Amino acid sequence: MAVRAVRGAVQLERDEAGHMSERVEELLSAVLERNGLGADDLISIWFTATPDLHSDFPAAAARRIGIVDVPLICAQELDIEGAMPRVVRLLAHVETELPKSRIAHVYLGAAAALRKDIAQ
Repeated sequence: MAVRAVRGAVQLERDEAGHMSERVEELLSAVLERNGLGADDLISIWFTATPDLHSDFPAAAARRIGIVDVPLICAQELDIEGAMPRVVRLLAHVETELPKSRIAHVYLGAAAALRKDIAQ
């Protein structure tokens, strides 16, 4: 079993806790589904949020969908002029048999523009 890293991001339409929860849950579910993973395959997840998001911690959404025994951490993304607003990113470390070339990095909606080279 190899340790792999999976990237993902989603842009929120507005800074509201319920909306953040829905969008982060959607992102996490897509990452797990597209890579054939379950919660037991997760080692840890780093979340970042752009400085314009204040309503909730992205990790709270993971806890709400049952990811309760996985280390999670949240951090603020760099405040770069011209960067896409209202974005939550994740970096998940997982155990999987998938080779690096088959890892599905998930960029939902407008966030797909962030990494056209790896977005699936």
